[in-house]
Amino acid sequence: MSDQEYQTALWMKEYITPWDIYIHGISRILDHKITPYQEMYIVETGAYGKALILNGTWRSCSADEFIYNEALVHPAMVSYQSPKNVLILGGSEGAILREVLRWKTVEKVQMIDIDGEVVEACRQHLFEMHQNAFDDPRVELTIADKLDILETTSQQWDIIISDLTEPLDQGFSLLLFTHDHFNKLKKVLSPGGLMVVQAGSIAPAKLELHTRIIQTLQKVFPQVHSISNYIPTKGSPWGFALCSESPIETKPNPTTVDKLLDEKTTGGLRFLDGKTLLGIFQTPTYVRRSIENKT
Repeated sequence: MSDQEYQTALWMKEYITPWDIYIHGISRILDHKITPYQEMYIVETGAYGKALILNGTWRSCSADEFIYNEALVHPAMVSYQSPKNVLILGGSEGAILREVLRWKTVEKVQMIDIDGEVVEACRQHLFEMHQNAFDDPRVELTIADKLDILETTSQQWDIIISDLTEPLDQGFSLLLFTHDHFNKLKKVLSPGGLMVVQAGSIAPAKLELHTRIIQTLQKVFPQVHSISNYIPTKGSPWGFALCSESPIETKPNPTTVDKLLDEKTTGGLRFLDGKTLLGIFQTPTYVRRSIENKT
């Protein structure tokens, strides 16, 4: 078939590995900016709705972002059970905010993002993702360097969610994946608190980054667990790191989890329930071996 038959205005090429390409068909460009930090596109696609693209990388898409964001947010929230204060690093689309605000126990969410231009563009074009979460009175949006905030804050958070661009090519997020930075985050966690970090692809060809992030976190937290699920528009299984000073229950009872979600959240989840949570906690063998054996 021709491009015209697919009604595709242009194709966006994204490297999954140096040898593999995912080509996304784009029907319309809604916004384009080059900010002091990154190049941004917000586009419409035929199959997956609206999408945010940063520095040529497909960050999220309205049709499947719930798979990513529910896996990023709710394992930590379920583990804590009654979180009140939550810190989000990144998350410009507002979808992480949306998921955090489902929890009735949450009293305050501070979201820190360095790029206000991207956040504003997402507020304008990606309602499907944020669903007006930015307007919730519990939300404090801070446009600033996360490093500066952590140096001066006396606030503590029950949950910290880090959704930052992977530290590739010496980019501006590199310092946000270091031992020193994770130590600073640990100091602002409340007793019994948990931190979750988006930790890159766990596809075998790209596993090294995930392994290095997990190993770095293990030097800071006594409990670090690799969880993962498949994200269709990323073309890869994706990894997250769940961290705590306290033991993490990695074999939760599905019925107990369902009861907790029913009592303490609103709006209804589309991806995560008790059975799904139990499943994503079971780290694949090849990932466990890489974490254990990589030096």
